[in-house]
Amino acid sequence: MLDIYTLGEEVLGEKCQPITKFDSGLRVLVDAMFETMSEADGVGLAAPQVGVPSRLFVINIQGVEKRAYINPQIIETSIETDTAEEGCLSIPGVWHDVQRPARVTIQAQDIEGKVFTVKAEGLLARAIQHENDHLNGVLFIDRLSDEEKEKMVKAYEKRTKGKRRKER
Repeated sequence: MLDIYTLGEEVLGEKCQPITKFDSGLRVLVDAMFETMSEADGVGLAAPQVGVPSRLFVINIQGVEKRAYINPQIIETSIETDTAEEGCLSIPGVWHDVQRPARVTIQAQDIEGKVFTVKAEGLLARAIQHENDHLNGVLFIDRLSDEEKEKMVKAYEKRTKGKRRKER
């Protein structure tokens, strides 16, 4: 299990670097990310969320192939948008509606370095966009108005302050 970095950690605001070594170390990281995501009841997890500033995320949605996306690039988005509630393992306990393109096409590399393309819609399209944002230092709350973002940050801080007191 890896530690999940939370709001305020510098790595969450950084643009990540491409992965160039497709070796056993990458395989270990991907496996640990899937395990960490599963334990946290998430559907996606990006490398910066576990403190690794690399262009990698994993997604595991029921009914969709479990997959690692390495050096991903969204190559097409629909004009049509969809609004749905999002949350994030790096901002636990906070959710908000976010508008995103309804469909995306993404190109990425697999664990062996082989290029693949996925056309996605629904939850998979949303998860791909959410996780890809992490690789560019963008959190879902950054897509909200300044006023809504401030409310979400305050809600998160209130929630975590209460938890810290209970742990003492």
